[in-house]
Amino acid sequence: MTIRPATIDQVTVLEDSRRWQSIELRPGDIIISTPPKCGTTWTQGIVGSLLWSGRDLPDNIGQVSPWIDMRAGQIDELAQRLGAQEHRRFLKTHSGADALAIDSDVTYVVVYRDVRDALVSWGNHRGGMHPEIVEGCNAMAAADGVEPWPPKWSGDFDDLIDEWEPGHSPARHLASWWPLRGEPNVVLVHYNDLKADLPGEMRRLAERLDIDVAEADWPEVVERCRIDRMRESVAAAGGLDFLFDGGVDRFFFKGTNGRWSDLLTDAQAERCAALTAALPDDAAAWLEHGSLALGHRP
Repeated sequence: MTIRPATIDQVTVLEDSRRWQSIELRPGDIIISTPPKCGTTWTQGIVGSLLWSGRDLPDNIGQVSPWIDMRAGQIDELAQRLGAQEHRRFLKTHSGADALAIDSDVTYVVVYRDVRDALVSWGNHRGGMHPEIVEGCNAMAAADGVEPWPPKWSGDFDDLIDEWEPGHSPARHLASWWPLRGEPNVVLVHYNDLKADLPGEMRRLAERLDIDVAEADWPEVVERCRIDRMRESVAAAGGLDFLFDGGVDRFFFKGTNGRWSDLLTDAQAERCAALTAALPDDAAAWLEHGSLALGHRP
């Protein structure tokens, strides 16, 4: 049951939130909504590991949990494939709450990371994209009047912020979800907390998603969500070499925090700070630090 329709369209070079209009949601669906490079694939792997706690996923994570907004592929074909899935579905999006229909029978897992860390990780991601992939996305987005990206990122973080902020900033994304943080079907997750206490955060997610995991299965359920295991799993699925120079190693890269201090100028860090300044103080503090560091949950 939809209780609030989307109020904006999030349309970028890579994605189009209007594709969601072709997806018929089911009670029990899980939508993982994150800005890019904030732990999206990691969270998909976590949810998949919880749902298939005693067995392997029926297919690779990208097939089981597709990115709905991504321009590549016919949305009607994707909707048909999702309609045939008989298991509890979990779907990926980079769209914010305002670009999605919010349904009381669906659970939304929203995941964040410090703006500066997300930007630096996006720089690695963007810099690794094969130019022909970017040009293909530009061609698809041209019909929507979207300003094209340069086929290759210049390496200048000011250029990257200009390109990234309108559709991919964690601050803008969080601003759309923060008013919904108290809703029973909205779960806020922070990258820092996953890094600090993966088993604890996974148990919290299992409880919020109403997923029962046998106690004997928990060690393996957690272990296969360690970054090294996730990297191996994604590499085995293949496909990333087609998209990125360096393939899976480029896609996952370091996964560490604080690298921005060696890569961003003071002025660029201030530009990032300006993005979070529009958030309420408690939202800005949580976005930077996470729940475990602050000692309370939003």
